[in-house]
Amino acid sequence: MRKKFILKYLKLVNFWIPFLGSGIKIQDVNKERTRFDVTLRFTGRNKNLFGTQFGGSLYAMTDPFYAFILVLNLGDDYIVWDKSAEIKFIKPGKTKVFATLEIDATAIQNIKNEVDKIGKNTYVFTTNITDVNNEIIATVKKELYVRNKKFKNE
Repeated sequence: MRKKFILKYLKLVNFWIPFLGSGIKIQDVNKERTRFDVTLRFTGRNKNLFGTQFGGSLYAMTDPFYAFILVLNLGDDYIVWDKSAEIKFIKPGKTKVFATLEIDATAIQNIKNEVDKIGKNTYVFTTNITDVNNEIIATVKKELYVRNKKFKNE
């Protein structure tokens, strides 16, 4: 159910008001749905008082995608929740910025195997946000909680 909702939602996410208003756009999703390439334009709508990218927009461009990847690849027998997030600002963003959020198939299979065995766990994923010169302007860490709905503790 959630997988179908997210697949439908992905077609519209670029038009979701917070993304559209901030200039956030999904540029590419691989066919396995294990990688999302996302951009954030630099406009007056996301410029902070110091004339640089607003930190909330930088975080928002990365927010849902690790959870999407896991939900789409693990399926409806698993609960996936954001547990915590951290953003570390490295340098001011003054241009369009880019982020690739990816969990490879091997890592997804390892998560599935582990959660099937122990019932639930948390996982941390990290991505860099880079500018047009490929310089890192921020690093985002996301901690996700994953639980198998059908787990029975023997």
